[in-house]
Amino acid sequence: MDGEEFRHWSRRAADWGADYRAGLRDRPVRAQTAPGEIAARIAASPPEEPEAMEAIFQSFEADILPGMTHWQHPRFFAYFPANAAPVSVVAEYLVSAMAAQCMLWQTSPAATELEGRVTDWFRQAIGLPADFSGTLQDTASSATLAAVLTLRERALGWQGNSKGLSGQPRLRVYCSGEVHTSIDRAIWFAGLGADNLVRIPIEGPGRAMNPKALQAAITADREAGYLPAGIIACVGGTGCGGTDDIRAVVEIAAREDLYMHVDAAWAGSAMICPEFRELWDGIEGADSIVINPHKWLGAQFDCTVQFLRDPSQQVRALAIRPEYLKTSGQDEITNYSEWSVVLGRRFRALKLWFLMRAHGLTGLREMIRNHVAWSVELAQKLGGEPDFEIITDPMLSLFTFRYRPEHLSGDEEAIAAANRALLEAINADGRIYLTQTLVDGRFVLRFQAGQFETTRDDVMLAFDVITGLARKDG
Repeated sequence: MDGEEFRHWSRRAADWGADYRAGLRDRPVRAQTAPGEIAARIAASPPEEPEAMEAIFQSFEADILPGMTHWQHPRFFAYFPANAAPVSVVAEYLVSAMAAQCMLWQTSPAATELEGRVTDWFRQAIGLPADFSGTLQDTASSATLAAVLTLRERALGWQGNSKGLSGQPRLRVYCSGEVHTSIDRAIWFAGLGADNLVRIPIEGPGRAMNPKALQAAITADREAGYLPAGIIACVGGTGCGGTDDIRAVVEIAAREDLYMHVDAAWAGSAMICPEFRELWDGIEGADSIVINPHKWLGAQFDCTVQFLRDPSQQVRALAIRPEYLKTSGQDEITNYSEWSVVLGRRFRALKLWFLMRAHGLTGLREMIRNHVAWSVELAQKLGGEPDFEIITDPMLSLFTFRYRPEHLSGDEEAIAAANRALLEAINADGRIYLTQTLVDGRFVLRFQAGQFETTRDDVMLAFDVITGLARKDG
């Protein structure tokens, strides 16, 4: 591809992207294909000879697009959003064109310096104290793994990386059952073992871990010869929004000298609205916090911010400095690859910079406040229907519910089956997309509003789809 062809196809791709986004409401949200259907359309062997771009592009539209679930669809109410505000997409065009590997300051000074500045903008926006420093990771999974490796090394006197875990005290980490499974994986990958992730019972409407039970578990583990190493708290858990009492957990962590990581991957973006900050009261006492602006704020995936109260601890756990990664004569620079599990780094700061400048905090706050208000309105409306019940009240823009027709009352297996059938009918219908979770062992449906261009009409359409299909099914 020569320069002129590159120009032509870049414009063609940009035009296609704009047309695609403009027509999303006319598409089913979830892919309507069967397993294996897309693979059957793709040649089993690689081409020996080059193919024309026109043919490749046509194949993309005919063979690939039908198998895509449309995450930017304004009626994507499943999981959490993976937003890509248009301005963020434009920034990613530039990042892709430059294709820089931003692992060190010297490999792209602007990428490093913009990362420091834009994460500090975000710190100010969510009200964290100035003693927190931020870095951009790929996902919350990587940030959580970095935090777990740090708490491991800290508990072992910084000897785990050099001596290994054999013969070391058995470490314990504490969390509730509401945390994301990325915490389980971080425990595995750090070599601590799943049996040493201690689940603390939950209490109250926020489904928070019980502080007294947490303290009792730590005390019992010390008496049994274990070495408590850290606590992982949750603000806005994926299942139904479980949120720990951060202040109470921080006090225990400080008293017991434990490292504390807070997973606020989804809900953390809402803290740009001061009225929601009571949900993480005490957050200034955490050691590590993870937030995904690619979920609710509008930064294109991948864009995770990890805030650290003392970055030197994570650097001590993760950094390695061979001669070929040193910058001659520059000893005081920051190399963010030393804050990360991975060495290679994309230029993630640019899309966050574009986004915050183009929309301002005022525009971003309005979006989040609307999503919360519309979800509360939908929950109230759905809860007023005789055959539906709200299982967990809205946590910001997330709530859970289930269909419980009167003739199935008391038959939990039949109710679960009816909800599974309703979920399949909703997603096959295509107008909205929902997912499920378990709450205290009960199969329930999740709803969350968070897509960047969702309107109140989109949210209210969910009511018509849900109740209409339930009546048709019933």
